[in-house]
Amino acid sequence: MTDKPEPNGTRPPPLKGVALLLGCVALSLGNFVVVLDTTISNVAMPTISGALGVSTDDGTWIITAYAVAEAITVPLTGWLTQIFGEVRLFIFSVIAFVICSVICGLSSSLGMLVLFRILQGLAGGPLIPLSSTLMISIFPEDRSNVAIALWGLTTVVAPIFGPIIGGYICDNYYWGWIFFINIFFCATVASISWPLLRDRITAIARSRIDFVGLVLLMVFVSAFQIMLEKGHDLDWFSSPFINEMAIASAISVVLLVIWETTDDDPVLDLSVFLSRNWLISTVTLSLMFGLFFGNIVLTPLWLQQMMGYTATWAGFATAPMGILAVVTAPIVGRLLPKIDPRLIVTYGMCVLAVSFFMRMGFTTQADYGNTAWAMFVLGAGVPACLITLTALGVSDLPPEKVAGGSGLQNFLRVLSMAIGTSLTQNYWQNATRAARSQLVGAIGSYGHTPLPANLPLFSMQVDGQAVMLATNDFYQNATILILAFAALIWLAKRPKGPLQQAAHG
Repeated sequence: MTDKPEPNGTRPPPLKGVALLLGCVALSLGNFVVVLDTTISNVAMPTISGALGVSTDDGTWIITAYAVAEAITVPLTGWLTQIFGEVRLFIFSVIAFVICSVICGLSSSLGMLVLFRILQGLAGGPLIPLSSTLMISIFPEDRSNVAIALWGLTTVVAPIFGPIIGGYICDNYYWGWIFFINIFFCATVASISWPLLRDRITAIARSRIDFVGLVLLMVFVSAFQIMLEKGHDLDWFSSPFINEMAIASAISVVLLVIWETTDDDPVLDLSVFLSRNWLISTVTLSLMFGLFFGNIVLTPLWLQQMMGYTATWAGFATAPMGILAVVTAPIVGRLLPKIDPRLIVTYGMCVLAVSFFMRMGFTTQADYGNTAWAMFVLGAGVPACLITLTALGVSDLPPEKVAGGSGLQNFLRVLSMAIGTSLTQNYWQNATRAARSQLVGAIGSYGHTPLPANLPLFSMQVDGQAVMLATNDFYQNATILILAFAALIWLAKRPKGPLQQAAHG
């Protein structure tokens, strides 16, 4: 093999046989490990905070630091690819990611851990869009729908395995193993990818660095993510710090858009917003994924805080979603070239609505089977939405804009995860307080006052019912919203040819 860059506009032939299979495994794992690390530390955060001798409030920086850093580099992937090339950037990111992961696991202080979580996120960000574009490139053009399906599958199942693996490790082993397990994943990715992909190195273009755009992007993402992560703890806009972050993010994003649309060599290619399919698909995907991820966060919280589940069992209760996700992802891939993608997305949204509807009537007597069955149904809908919207988004972009468009779409999806998580938690707690007030008021209006000795038990029962009512309200609203989101996709155009061919330009 040779590492000579390919001329612009050409690609080596697709991989075949065992080489194609190994390439799929490696690139899928590359995406899987980065998405896994967005959720694996959530359940482990209390354990890590205790081990490092800090409060859980301070410990949330472990999560925030990674999310901010990852969100910064995801949209920069297209620009970085032009400078370093797809394969070089992919391999470098894998190596940097595993090095930072190991140091995270060895950290002896919060400051050290947060620093290397930032570096870990910066290294991992490009792996998300690059794994997608490289996966498509190794498949024959008429089978790229399979590549998109496999990549989408890892994006769906990784957030499910995160809480399970994180909870199990923290319950049974040293917390650092939530980072050390990345050694296996990254070693597999690097050792397989480089021999297979080194002859696919693309030509690079040395261009000036858009420092202004880069700084504005970093300020916007950092301020916005910190506002979302800390807003809940600091009572939102009653906090001067949150107000400062909101102002900084608003000003920086306005300046970023103005600068990037007028600069000759921008760090972000905002011209993809002119593509109708990209815009509609990205907006629909962001809304859907924000609501989906809010559900992924809320379910374990409810199970652990009110239903008495351990972190491990809360993860097992959400895991059944992965069963139908694995089964339906290849089916969605095969249907992409045959069926109007807007119909596939609508089907997926309706399945999500059914799953949410199933949880509208839960009571405090709901058992493991009730939750697991609802999550099982959910798995049939997510691949239809994620895979199809991702493919449709790049369907009418020219080849040279696919990497940038994919990176920007993934950036907005990552942001929507943070927004969905924050809004869900905030709504849930506010709805819980409102439901508790209504319950106490209703009980008091009938003149029923518990004996002082029974007050603790009475209060606990009211709290449980209030949480349950708030959870039901969330899923009622989620059912309505997801059906409304389904209507948006019909504003997109149906690709003129099969979707995988359109995606290739």
